[in-house]
Amino acid sequence: MTQTMPATTADAAAVPVKRRPMRLKLLEGYALPALTVLVWVFFAFFPASSRAFPTINNLNVILGSQAVVALVAVAALFPLVSGYFDFSLGATAAMSQVLCAGFMAKLGLPLWVAIVLPILLGMLVGVVNGFFVTRLGMSPFVTTLGMAMLLSGLMIWYTNGQTIIGGIDPALVRFGSSRLLGIPLVFFITLAVGAVAWYFFTHTPYGRSLYAIGSNATAAKLVGLPVTRNVWWSFIVAGTIAGVAGVLQLSRTGSGSASDGNSLLFPALAAVFLGATAIRPGFFNVVGTIIGAVFVSISVSGLTLSGASGWASNVFNGVALLAAVGLSTYLGRRQRSGT
Repeated sequence: MTQTMPATTADAAAVPVKRRPMRLKLLEGYALPALTVLVWVFFAFFPASSRAFPTINNLNVILGSQAVVALVAVAALFPLVSGYFDFSLGATAAMSQVLCAGFMAKLGLPLWVAIVLPILLGMLVGVVNGFFVTRLGMSPFVTTLGMAMLLSGLMIWYTNGQTIIGGIDPALVRFGSSRLLGIPLVFFITLAVGAVAWYFFTHTPYGRSLYAIGSNATAAKLVGLPVTRNVWWSFIVAGTIAGVAGVLQLSRTGSGSASDGNSLLFPALAAVFLGATAIRPGFFNVVGTIIGAVFVSISVSGLTLSGASGWASNVFNGVALLAAVGLSTYLGRRQRSGT
């Protein structure tokens, strides 16, 4: 939600409002969904990938693997909308994955306890991040990056550098591989969380306050918004969702290994910034983020099946992130300037 000062009659007469043609608005808002469809069609008919790409099995791989990335992207939206980065979300998800596996394999805890505890710990990470940023005034970049390094080191210590495979409840693995209407069930979980996040951002005072804070925190304070509290809660919600993403990742892979979480974080950030160029250009939004995550997954899958080398996915994610940040920044400035 962009904060603007009310204009006087003289101001309105002196500054003409430039209205963009409806076709241009539609092009800006739906270019990414259209590009996603075009990329799918291209790889479906490209000779090197046409045999394996347009199959149901590959679609399940795309949606199943990208469901966790999309969930981390939805988590990243909460601090980003309020103007803050959280670089610890990937590490938080990796921590949740490892601890969920470890609680079952090493401690023999029941499945529901092994699921709930890592999610609560993800929430605790968000509490700590929010405290450092809002109460102590620390840089969110340094704080969350340091937290990511800390969690990564702790998980290496916890696992002793080994992958946890045995002792995981088969029910969780069956859930991760199950399908509904031929689509991985974990993707529906992501859609459900995304729907709740969309409702909060668009239909609640809390969600609208985050847009106001991200647009102008000083103005938000002047109109009485609880800036510190709401920003703190954005980190808490992000950490909680990242904890859920880690449990879903365990259900998909069936094992837990220590990692820095960057394999989840950077594609998620690419999806978020790509999403800011769609549906509501110039603004972070849930629907655009989900579409951005699917676009990244389709593109990487197509490149892989076309015979691209292992470095191709990292190069694509990097280029997509740079292009998305540049384009979303440009669109955001243009929206705020009213041109």
